[in-house]
Amino acid sequence: MGTISARVPDDLEADLEAYLEAEDLDRSTAVRKLLMNGPDQWRRERALKKLESGDVTFSRAAELAEMSVWDFAQLAREHEITWVGGDQLAEDIESL
Repeated sequence: MGTISARVPDDLEADLEAYLEAEDLDRSTAVRKLLMNGPDQWRRERALKKLESGDVTFSRAAELAEMSVWDFAQLAREHEITWVGGDQLAEDIESL
């Protein structure tokens, strides 16, 4: 496992301290957990944007988000993104 060292603003450090206390985690575990959740969130947001703009099919967006199509459908619904339409519908149905 690699090691990363970073300087952070005082307010961010205070938030980290509150998080690790609330979650009953040591500093390394808390930072590792937060870093792991960040990329997941980024992948999901990126996939939703690509789906909404029509750049990818629904099934491809689910792949980009690294989610099942069913979980991604729920996420798209929560973000009020309509994904059924036009040219990509047949491709989505085929991939299911």
